Amino acid sequence: MASFTERMIGAAKLDVHTYEEVEADPNAIGQAMIVVVISSVAAGIGSLAQAGVAGLVVGSVVALIGWFIWAFLTFIIGTKVFPEPETKSNMGELLRTIGFAATPGVLKVFGVVPMLGTLISFAASIWMLVAMVIAVRQALDYKSTGRAIGVCLIGWVIYIIAVVFLLGMLLVMFGLGAAAMR
Repeated sequence: MASFTERMIGAAKLDVHTYEEVEADPNAIGQAMIVVVISSVAAGIGSLAQAGVAGLVVGSVVALIGWFIWAFLTFIIGTKVFPEPETKSNMGELLRTIGFAATPGVLKVFGVVPMLGTLISFAASIWMLVAMVIAVRQALDYKSTGRAIGVCLIGWVIYIIAVVFLLGMLLVMFGLGAAAMR
């Protein structure tokens, strides 16, 4: 069994065997959560100039909530709406594989570098998307990468709507609530 660091490296290398190992290891859920936190903190550090410390904290919390929402959406879409005959999965498998797919997000820490940081953050986002497709394909036991792409795209649209709704609710609760207290 690979170490935590070896799993992160394997996930970043888009190694199918790493995703299979993580999928099969119920004890890797904590590791997956740590990857999501590290990735979101790195992104927060990379955007400190724009978002400040509050953005770092809120971004980390939203990333953890988003990770769970994304895994849940992928589970429903991948196992109930678009399963293949071999598809057998559960939330834990998806949380673990999707969590490790966030590994390339660690590079978003370089967002602090003027101009180059934006390019690196964009490249890391694309890399994470590719890792996500592999993670979904492996967790859902798909033979078709196209099906995994479809599940990710459908889930992404629903996820974006959910995140916008969640952020809107937070703004209403804290933004308007704070304005009413003035």
